[in-house]
Amino acid sequence: MWILVFFDLPVETKKERKIASEFRRDLIRDGFTMFQFSIYLRHCASRENAEVHIRRVKTSLPKKGHVGILHVTDKQFAQMEIFFGKKEIEVPLGPQQLELF
Repeated sequence: MWILVFFDLPVETKKERKIASEFRRDLIRDGFTMFQFSIYLRHCASRENAEVHIRRVKTSLPKKGHVGILHVTDKQFAQMEIFFGKKEIEVPLGPQQLELF
């Protein structure tokens, strides 16, 4: 079982940045790994173990912002397709062709 935590927290003031950082640190202390900047994930051996970690996340929820928690099976997680962007390369211009009538 995999747990994914998605969040969008306000970071406009120093206090909000501190709260967002504390939330991230709590996730890392609980064994979560950053998948993307605001997406953390953790593998759990069973549904019961996943529920324990979900409860821990819920206890550390910030008052402001949006947080989503999704749990999926290993099989569902393995079906995820991940794409890494490639550096854009400028295509060289080929020779011009002349068209005769």
